[in-house]
Amino acid sequence: DKSPSMWWTIALAVIVLLGVISVVFSITLPKFKIIQNLIDRLNLILRENLTGMMVVRAFNRQDYESRRFDRTNRDLTDISLFVNKVFVVIMPAMMLVLNGAMILILWVGSHQVAQATMQVGDMMAFMQYAMQVVFAFLMLSMVFIVLPRADVSAHRVADVLETEITVKSPPDPKPFPEPFKPSIRFEHVSFRYPEAKEDMLHDINIDIAPGQTVGIMGTTGSGKTTLVNLIPRFYDVTAGAIAIDDIDIREVSLQDLRARIGYVPQRSNLFAGTVESNLRFANPNADEETMRRALEIAQADFIFKHPKGLQAEVSQGGINFSGGQRQRLTIARALVKDAPIYIFDECFSALDYKTDARLRQALRKHLAGRTIIIVSQRVATIKDADQILVLDQGRVICQGTHRELMEGCEVYREIALSQLKQEALV
Repeated sequence: DKSPSMWWTIALAVIVLLGVISVVFSITLPKFKIIQNLIDRLNLILRENLTGMMVVRAFNRQDYESRRFDRTNRDLTDISLFVNKVFVVIMPAMMLVLNGAMILILWVGSHQVAQATMQVGDMMAFMQYAMQVVFAFLMLSMVFIVLPRADVSAHRVADVLETEITVKSPPDPKPFPEPFKPSIRFEHVSFRYPEAKEDMLHDINIDIAPGQTVGIMGTTGSGKTTLVNLIPRFYDVTAGAIAIDDIDIREVSLQDLRARIGYVPQRSNLFAGTVESNLRFANPNADEETMRRALEIAQADFIFKHPKGLQAEVSQGGINFSGGQRQRLTIARALVKDAPIYIFDECFSALDYKTDARLRQALRKHLAGRTIIIVSQRVATIKDADQILVLDQGRVICQGTHRELMEGCEVYREIALSQLKQEALV
């Protein structure tokens, strides 16, 4: 049986198939990476134009934004067409290899039949087996054709899944003592954002007693929001330590720590659903009376005038409410949590002075005995605080009561005097 000498024809066909696959892979893999980046870029432009539609119209930038979109879309189209052209050639090339292998087997086999070294039946059987082998590799090559795009997508997903969590609960967390005392202490705290060249906060020392109200103000970019974001461990300090009830917050579980903090962010974040679902986000077990009470304290009684009340719909991002209404709803959500520590980060900025004053009065009454931290640029909002911190370039430059700072802190006094007429209207 001399037929085994024909196996080289199958090996040749497989080698050619693998060569075609390698060429396609080397050409398309870099292109798919570019395509994914261009898709990201295109989505970014679309999102910016949809969310900033009013700004684009106000500055008559429709033509510019259209050109920016067209330029990116054209680049994406060109590369996509190139990749599709490569794929269009693939199937004919594969069939060419398959039929070429069949012709080669017939040519070699016919010579062996003519020389009486192989029977016609053996040649036909070998051809069938060879076609099965080559066809299997052909199907495998089809998988490799879509592999470049799958490889790029898989790497993008893996980048997210494999990103290391930097803020974690300790392996053996300590419990907070009972009864819990909402004291907060910053001890020589410094903080630097990842990959930043300089510290955002420098050697911060603060001692907040249980039940105190602390106001924080400062120039734009002075680190006010960064400072309060360290308390619930959205970031970990670079140096120093933060202690709550005399326990380093890195030694307690994140769940236990954040369960004791009511947080109102600088940007009002509402979730699509209803007013009730947004309030229950802070406390799933809150009853209707608790939610109504929180809305009253937050001066969000406009909800009661809505035909659906607590079932009033909230669109994505809460855009069906005004800025001030969104802020009051986020404050109400924090109040539903009934936490011993509250952080209000610039959440009074969209409120008029009268609403601000009524809200502060209601908070003082409702949150008596709670530790409250208020970040605000309004002197009227924080002047009644037990202590006020003035930040500048990541450092606490002044600390004291309103009266003490008016006498001994030039920066605070300048800000206060610039707002004096507005405060007098409250």
